[in-house]
Amino acid sequence: MTDYGQNPGSQPWQPDDSLHGGQQDWSGGQPGAGHHHYGGQQPQQHYPHQQQSSWDSGQQQQYPGGWDTTGGGGMPLADPYAAPAPQPDYYGTPDAYPPPNPHPQQQPGPPQPGHHQPPPHQQRPPHPGQGARRNGGREDWDPATRPPARDDHPFFDGDGDGDFDDGPREGRGGGRSAGRGTGRDRRGAKRRNGCACLVIALVLAAGLGGLGYLGYNFWNDRFGAAPDYSGEGAGSVNVEIPEGASITQMGNILKDKGVVKSVQAFVDAAGDEMLHPGSYTLHKGMSGEAAVKMMLNPEAANQLVIPEGRRATAVYAMIDEHLGLKEDTTAKIAEKGDLGLPDWADGNPEGFLWPSSYSAAEGTDPKKLLREMVKRANAKYTELGLEDKAAKVGQTPYEIVTIASLIEAEGQSKEEFGKVSRVIYNRMKPDNTATNGMLQFDSTINYAKGESNLDISNQDTQFDSPYNTYLHAGLPPGPIDNPSERAIVAALEPTPGDWLYFVTVKPGDTRFTASKEEHDRNVEEFNENQRKKEDE
Repeated sequence: MTDYGQNPGSQPWQPDDSLHGGQQDWSGGQPGAGHHHYGGQQPQQHYPHQQQSSWDSGQQQQYPGGWDTTGGGGMPLADPYAAPAPQPDYYGTPDAYPPPNPHPQQQPGPPQPGHHQPPPHQQRPPHPGQGARRNGGREDWDPATRPPARDDHPFFDGDGDGDFDDGPREGRGGGRSAGRGTGRDRRGAKRRNGCACLVIALVLAAGLGGLGYLGYNFWNDRFGAAPDYSGEGAGSVNVEIPEGASITQMGNILKDKGVVKSVQAFVDAAGDEMLHPGSYTLHKGMSGEAAVKMMLNPEAANQLVIPEGRRATAVYAMIDEHLGLKEDTTAKIAEKGDLGLPDWADGNPEGFLWPSSYSAAEGTDPKKLLREMVKRANAKYTELGLEDKAAKVGQTPYEIVTIASLIEAEGQSKEEFGKVSRVIYNRMKPDNTATNGMLQFDSTINYAKGESNLDISNQDTQFDSPYNTYLHAGLPPGPIDNPSERAIVAALEPTPGDWLYFVTVKPGDTRFTASKEEHDRNVEEFNENQRKKEDE
């Protein structure tokens, strides 16, 4: 590219122009032909003329600095930096403004002695390696200041990405170094794009993995077999099952304690089994089936099971035996009170030691057990609406518990409870002249004597006790055992009927009647069966 014209590229050969191979006298340092002073160096203006090939007639094109472009062999060489043919000079019109002068030169003056000053068009830019920008921001080509080609190629930048661009690069400064910075910016952009793609791929992979995991869990929860351990497990762990806990809630507690692997495995194994609340000593890593089996075994689970209809004295003895305590230890504790009884119980725990299964491991406080039994009884009576319903049948809550205890002792099966309840209510009626308000139950004599005897003699009916219903009309002073929920319901809702008598002739054969004569025949049959047993 030359200093003349508006665009890079070769210019027509002018034999009179010193810049194109003509002769020029350097002695005076004056500008050659075609140069004018316009506040400095004025680029020569070209007017339209017939373009002539740069290599016409075998002439050699000369460049400032004396470079030989023939290659030493007389054959002209192509300019490696040649650009397309020059465009028309738009500053060549008569009315045109002078072209801009991007790097003004000093005003020419007399040369200093001993100092050789090149012509103005040969002066280099003030910054080596960065050509002065002329004519629309393009660079002057100066071979003396051009860095080695290999430094400008991306192959030598050391990035190793294999992608490079041989096209022109221009940065903010317009020099070669700025061009190299632009190439690095492009490669940096490529690396950033690659990182962005990698991040997106990782996010998509994580999302797909999460969906797959959720889908797998959904399939297992709906259609797969519940995860479960195998065997009886090992070690030991104490588990507390609260009152009223469902099978699923029990399973959650066992899973949290490490007993079973999944709640569903325990629920499937439990099926229709009745599991009781309380404290259990189980193993870790048990199968659901093994855990259920162990919870059903009172000895293995440290459970104290209180059956329905047991007297308070029997319950005290069971606690002493289960905890390895001395005889009457629990009875003495019960006598001291502070068990949480309601006011209408008159301090009597009979009828409030609720039949159920209780956690009673070694070292358990007997008082704690008694308080837990009373607590469950109070909760059940509240649930059944005992106080409100008792008033509807003309009884107090305590009288209902007493009636229920009589039903529990006299009835042979749950199906008979309603009829036994009706007999009690019928006999307590004021107009009952058949028994004159007396219940005449053998169970009350047994309770008064502290026995459990089915063969009550006439002498026994004369035993002096307020609990003897052969001597005293109406209900005994209090409950004679700890009744079940069904007995409480029967006491509140007796079966309709006119029965005044009943006797169990033999197991499974209880006969109810309102006739004294029929009842006497039934009693005779019962006595006959008892004699046959004695003879056997």
